[in-house]
Parts: sequence; structure tokens; C-alpha cells
Amino acid sequence: MSQDSAAATEAVRKLSGRRRREVVAVLLFSGGPIFESSIPLSVFGIDRQDAGVPRYRLLVCGGEEGPLRTTGGLELTAPYGLEAISRAGTVVVPAWRSITSPPPAEALEALRRAHEEGARIVGLCTGAFVLAAAGLLDGRPATTHWMYAPTLAKRYPSVHVDPRELFVDDGDVLTSAGTAAGIDLCLHIVRTDHGTEAAGALARRLVVPSRRSGGQERYLDRSLPEEIGSDPLAEVVAWALEHLHEQFDVETLAARAYMSRRTFDRRFRSLTGSAPLQWLITQRVLQAQRLLETSEYSVDEVAGRCGFRSPVALRGHFRRQLGASPAAYRAAYRARRPQGGGAEPVAPVIEPVVPAQGSASIRRATATAAPPGPHVITSPTAGPVQSEQGKPGPDAYTTGRPTLPGQRSAP
Repeated sequence: MSQDSAAATEAVRKLSGRRRREVVAVLLFSGGPIFESSIPLSVFGIDRQDAGVPRYRLLVCGGEEGPLRTTGGLELTAPYGLEAISRAGTVVVPAWRSITSPPPAEALEALRRAHEEGARIVGLCTGAFVLAAAGLLDGRPATTHWMYAPTLAKRYPSVHVDPRELFVDDGDVLTSAGTAAGIDLCLHIVRTDHGTEAAGALARRLVVPSRRSGGQERYLDRSLPEEIGSDPLAEVVAWALEHLHEQFDVETLAARAYMSRRTFDRRFRSLTGSAPLQWLITQRVLQAQRLLETSEYSVDEVAGRCGFRSPVALRGHFRRQLGASPAAYRAAYRARRPQGGGAEPVAPVIEPVVPAQGSASIRRATATAAPPGPHVITSPTAGPVQSEQGKPGPDAYTTGRPTLPGQRSAP
């Protein structure tokens, strides 16, 4: 997009006189999960002025003909239709019913029109797929549930998908991760509109943290999209997971796939939505996490058994992904572990180290800076495992962690 057209677009997006930020439209569809749908209804639809929470005006809009069927076969009737969105300065789309089905064209057009007139557009969890289908995430950073992030990146390659964050604030377009992260984002909106005190009062009423630490990293697993199962790369991926204790790099994986490094990177990214180097680092950190939970190996031994070239590299990547050092993670895990063992591990809540004032923040890349093909934003690498050639990792979109825990905001 040229500078002139971008300036013209920004001029159009000034909030229309008939729209006010405190008027919140929640767009519901049939098949949407009731829990995610109820989050914005509870946050913005209940009068809590007695607790010091400024009041919002809620418009519950049906995105298609009703009645709307939701979780457990319940049927809902929305009091407003799509026309009510024209009065809202904030439009929230909760989780979409299916990441494989296209949203109704009329709803997408209503979202585009609202955005053009300056409304703030919010997608909770898989609601990001609706925003992406409307073209509102093109060239922008966004997040969604970690399990669906590769699919979002693959389907909408112009979206800079970051599966690590609880929510991403890009100014007039905001997205969140899974269910509980929808609460985090709604609290962030209240904080943005009315300050920390109002958000804190609301959090106390909801009995939730005002700000959660960390991101989605602690919930990531070894899974990959189902499409890779029949792909020739599946064998290479399986080999990598079985040999994480060995020191190998992406060049090794490319050679096993009989591909050049460039071709391998492109194929891997197109299948998973992630760069192979970042995927490999993430798997090594996850393996380290398991060993810290289940073994008595020292941190140095864990580093060697997870393929890191040094304990320093393990500590850097571990802190970046899980918000704590390996030693602190193990101590917190053991302190919280149920007596008698055998229970499922519980991921501890660990306060990350917040970067000092003036440290680098995540910045949104321009559309022209993005490489072709779907991609997931990755964190910068550290220590001796920066890249196979000793150069910085394939990180086109980030220069550091966000300065506030659990969120990413517009610069």
C-alpha cells in the first residue's frame, strides 16, 4: 500500500460521529461456543458502576438468521441484527464456530464497514478467523488459540500470526488466544478506555488476575497440523522428535528430506505455519520442560539431553518461551506438585522478568517487509544456537519480548 493510500485510509478510519467506543456490539453466530460468547457479554453488559467500573452499552447482534444454536443445543435469539453494528464503536467477534467454514458475507461486509468508519474490531480466540476473512488482519500482527495458529497462518499468509501471546493489540484491531485469554483482552480494553483502577475493580469482581503473566508458550505441545501426516516431511519431523537429544540443525533436516535449505524452509512453513528453526527450538525447550519435571538431571545435563550446545543457550530459550529460568521452573513445579505423584503436571504460574525500561519492544512489520507464504512470528534466538550460519534467526517481525507480561500492544 502506498503512503498516500495509507494516509487516506487512516483519515477515513477516524471514528464516525455516530459511533462511540463505549457502545459495544457483540456479533454472535449459530454454532458458537457459549463460554467464549458469554465473556464480552459479562464484561460489557453488566452494570458495575457501584464497584467503580464505568458502564458500557451492549448491543448483542445476530450475525445470521436466528434462532442461534450454541453449546449443548441451547437456542438464543439476539435482540439486534447486523444493522446495529453501525452504532457501535467497538465490535467483538467471539470464537467462530468452525475454522474450516467461511463466515457469512453480510457479516464480513458489516465488519469492514465498521472498521472503515473507525470502530475498534476485536476477535476472541477463533474469532480471529472471521477478522482475517474480512481482510482486517492483512499485514497485521494477530494471535489465536495456539492449536489453530498454524492453520490461520497457512490460510491467510499476509497475517503475521504470533502463537505465543495471550492477546495482541494493534490499535484498531485486537485479537486474543483461547478462552481465558478473551477475559485478558476484555480487561485490557477496559484498562485502555478507563485506566488501571477501573480494570482492577472489574478483575476483582470477576475474581481473575488484572494482568496475567506469561503467554501461550507453556501450553504448546508437539502437535502439528493433520495435513502433514501424509506429507513426505512427516518422516523428517518424526525423526527430529526422536533425536532431540542429538545436536543437529535445520540443514540436517533439509538433507534428510533431500531438499535445499531454502526449499525445505518454504515447504515446512507452508505445512506448519512456522519456521523450522523456531519449531526445532520450541521442541527442544518442551523436552527440557519434561525432563525438569520428571528427572533429577542437573540443568547442564538437561541442556545436553535436549540438543542444546550449551546450558546458556537452554536458559535463554527457556526463559523466552516460559518466562522463567529452568531452575526456577523446576522449583515452582515441585512446590505445586500434588502429594503422592502420578497426577498430571500443573504448569506453574511464574512471573517473568519484565524488560527494563527502554528495552526493545515487538514491532509490527510493514506488509512489504514480510516474506511470501504463511508464517508465524517467532521470538529471537539467543546464545550459540542463533542459527546454523551464526547469523540471527529467521525473525522478520520481532526484536524482543513485549514490555508487559502476556500481551502485545501497538507501538
